[in-house]
Amino acid sequence: MALRARQRLGKYRIEKKLSSGGFATVYQAMDTIEGVRVALKIPHPGQVTDEVMKDFRHEIRLAARLQHPNILPLKDASLIEDQLVLAFPLGERSLSDRLQRRMSLSTAIEFSQQILEALAYAHQQRIIHCDVKPENIVLFDSDQLRLTDFGIAKVAQKTIQGSGTGTVGYMAPEQAMGKPSQRSDVFSAGLIMYRMFSGEWPEWPYNWPGPGHRRLRARLTPDFIEFLRRSIDPNPRNRFRDALHMRNVFARLKSRLISHLARKKRHSA
Repeated sequence: MALRARQRLGKYRIEKKLSSGGFATVYQAMDTIEGVRVALKIPHPGQVTDEVMKDFRHEIRLAARLQHPNILPLKDASLIEDQLVLAFPLGERSLSDRLQRRMSLSTAIEFSQQILEALAYAHQQRIIHCDVKPENIVLFDSDQLRLTDFGIAKVAQKTIQGSGTGTVGYMAPEQAMGKPSQRSDVFSAGLIMYRMFSGEWPEWPYNWPGPGHRRLRARLTPDFIEFLRRSIDPNPRNRFRDALHMRNVFARLKSRLISHLARKKRHSA
């Protein structure tokens, strides 16, 4: 049953519904004790079985270990009135919302850096996200990105689908076959980066060159385009081994790209 505005749920007062998916609904709410607004993720009735709760406890404990400026922390996980309630800091909007408007090259570079920092940190902790997509990346003040739904997305997709985890359209081919790995997260991050730099989404079977390739050639250096190609190679063996590897290569190419852009700007002046 949907919650209504001004309805109370423990210490939270519901303000409005933000989104709803196959597993849960997300609300904006006021924490009446702390006096701050939060995002509440509440699974639909009937989704939280004993088996799901066991998985949730495991995944929530893993996610609680992740302390990073580009990862959205879980503020609270509680059972309130027999409902599982997950509370997160409330952002301004998702990266999916931001992608509805044109994005400058400098913004795409900065956002890519933040996404890779979050994933590299998680992979260092031996945690695979399994559902890296724009809807799971939240924007805060000053264009700070925070990746959310670590572990929670995995449990949700497992519960709904009963097999592979992830979201179709952002999922690596091997992940769709039930074999997720750190290279699968690399693939999903690569898709998002390709979209930010080209303005187009690559689609299955991910043949190269993909849509928007002409714009990539006009904006980026050849080695940076090769970086994107390697990130979304359908064969996981051809990708970066994890986000840490991907982040380190990106850092080297980023400085070259910025120098290239500065030269182009001087020549056009």
